[in-house]
Amino acid sequence: MSTLVIVESPTKVSTIKSFLGKGYKVVASKGHIRDLPKSKFGVDIENGFEPQYINIRGKGDLIKELKKEAKKADKVLLATDPDREGEAISWHLSIALGLEPEKVKRISFNEITKNTLKEAINHPRDIDENLVNAQQARRILDRIVGYKLSPFLWKKIKNGLSAGRVQSVATRIIVEREKEIRDFQSKEYWNINAILKNASGEVVTAKYYGDKSKKLDITNGTDASRIVEQCKDGIFSVFDVKNSVTHRKPQAPYTTSTMQQDANRRFGFRAQRTMMVAQELYEGINLGDRASHGLITYMRTDSLRISDEARDNAKKFIIERFGKEYYPSTPNIYKMKKSSQDAHEAIRPTDVTLTPEMIKNKLSADQYKIYKMIWQRFIASQMKHADFDTIQYKFDCQGNVFVAGGYVVKFPGYLTVYGAEKDVEETENGDMTAGKLPALSMNEGLKAEKITSEQKFTEPPLRYTDGTLTKVLAEMGVGRPSTFVPTITTIISRGYVERTGKFLKPTNIGEITVDLMMESFSNIIDYSYTAQMEESLEDICAGEADYKKVLQSFYDDFIEQLHGAEKTLGTERIEIPSIETDIICEKCGAKMVEKSGRFGKFAACPNYPACKNTKKLTQSGKVEKEPEVSDKKCPKCGSDMILRSGAYGNFYACSKYPECKTTIACLKEAGVNCPDCGKRIVIKQGKSKRTFYSCEDYPTCSFSSWDIPQNRKCPKCGSIVLKKKSKEAYYCANKCGWKE
Repeated sequence: MSTLVIVESPTKVSTIKSFLGKGYKVVASKGHIRDLPKSKFGVDIENGFEPQYINIRGKGDLIKELKKEAKKADKVLLATDPDREGEAISWHLSIALGLEPEKVKRISFNEITKNTLKEAINHPRDIDENLVNAQQARRILDRIVGYKLSPFLWKKIKNGLSAGRVQSVATRIIVEREKEIRDFQSKEYWNINAILKNASGEVVTAKYYGDKSKKLDITNGTDASRIVEQCKDGIFSVFDVKNSVTHRKPQAPYTTSTMQQDANRRFGFRAQRTMMVAQELYEGINLGDRASHGLITYMRTDSLRISDEARDNAKKFIIERFGKEYYPSTPNIYKMKKSSQDAHEAIRPTDVTLTPEMIKNKLSADQYKIYKMIWQRFIASQMKHADFDTIQYKFDCQGNVFVAGGYVVKFPGYLTVYGAEKDVEETENGDMTAGKLPALSMNEGLKAEKITSEQKFTEPPLRYTDGTLTKVLAEMGVGRPSTFVPTITTIISRGYVERTGKFLKPTNIGEITVDLMMESFSNIIDYSYTAQMEESLEDICAGEADYKKVLQSFYDDFIEQLHGAEKTLGTERIEIPSIETDIICEKCGAKMVEKSGRFGKFAACPNYPACKNTKKLTQSGKVEKEPEVSDKKCPKCGSDMILRSGAYGNFYACSKYPECKTTIACLKEAGVNCPDCGKRIVIKQGKSKRTFYSCEDYPTCSFSSWDIPQNRKCPKCGSIVLKKKSKEAYYCANKCGWKE
């Protein structure tokens, strides 16, 4: 019998094929093959929200090929990703390919390893219609909001705007943080630190706390100076000593959200970059003798659960590598949120014995960072807690209380593997400092070597990064692991949010749109309502809710709000305020304003159309440097050529553009002159991305070669010498017969 296995991603094909062997053919659907049409609404509201799916443009040849392979096979296994999206893709495949029900089955697996794959093949199942309906419901909800609300935004704000259900909530979060920052009023405070020395010469650094009754904040320099003056010649008497042993438990293994947050915090990775690398690790890496191997479990999950087999393997590894004392008396179990889907395990390595160091030379730099982070977090999550000996002293000097605290690691536990860089612990009375403090006794007096006061000011909250926004969305229950990255990407591409360094900042249009949505579509942009809608989708998954009833309930409320907004707000457009810059228009002297166009930000004269001066801006709002005038002349009109950059690299353009549209590619020189005409040889790339060498005057001069021109002459005829790419072999470019 022959079996056809259809996966989503082409990169999975070779890994899965190597595990299955003969009798199986593995092909990829390359994602979705059917979707709602782009050119029309595509949902029949009157007929029970019936979606009108069409084959995605450009997938026709692929569908024909898949049909052909399916006809030849005795059995078809749909092995798309193990989530709602993957279930829907399998369902679409079964319809688009016309698969007979008795011939097709669905298999899913949380990790791409030989044992897991064979287990899935031995236990195929039917397509889960509840999961499909949940995905359809989400798709139709987003289509309703996008197609019904977008025209309203065009009328009120700006043409081309589009609305999204989860994206609108994410934009609101960013807008509200920006308003917090704008309204923030900084407050003054002072820190006072005393460097104390005991009779033995041992030093302790203590921080001002308050008095014996409560903690006090110092809000002005007068009070700070008074305390310093009171204490500088005084005796600091120990009046309280606390010794304790504290435990710190390891963190749970990663979910999608916590993995993205940690990668952002530790490496500065954006969510999209993290997920791309995690996808590569999941789909399989070539490890040489071990062939392609899926290194981590499925990376879109909100679950903290792990399988019994994975727990047993981790236990065995920890005891063998670190000793019995490093494994807890009972396994660590982590509590999940009520809103968690728990469809898959937490993110973990598929084989704990494959340590990051063992396979470092098989991974890219990014793959190694993410794999090491996942491996360490998982192993640590199964280890025993860390123990600390802590000590805290309180000192009294003239009624002023100072606190010093320190700790030493008594038993490192999981810190042996992960988290040692976070060994600083905050207490209500002050900072705990790593390291042993000197032994001090009650009523012992210490002298101040130095007392310093430092003025500080409270700072506004930081703007969100990819990591911190993902954290908030996950905590609110807005969106799901598979939607975090596309949500952030979408609100940036639609112009509601922009990046300033690693931070996310709302644009003028983003703020205006959120204000309008808050006024007229409170449900769509409400945090709890959006989270409740996610729960309704989960109920559909579990078979506890009818997806058409969920859609009808949403649609009735939404249309009522839309009609009400159209009546109340009318058709008059909201004016988008211009952002004034410090750039002076050299033509009329006015301060230019910042605008956005299809090619990004630019500064425009406010006196338009009387003055049409514009300047292109960088993402940070600075004027882009004027293009560099080269020493080249335009071959058509003789004007100066300007060095510019484009999507395919640098090029020279005529300075008389648009009157003259001549351009010349800016190619890297090989450092050798053409043997035929004497002009320069430049380095080019063919359609296959293969490098070759050509005369800069091509096609007037026909010289070109795949081999590398050398800066030496042929001893026989004086032409240049070429070197074979594949080996140390040289020959004459003029083909006079000389070679070496």
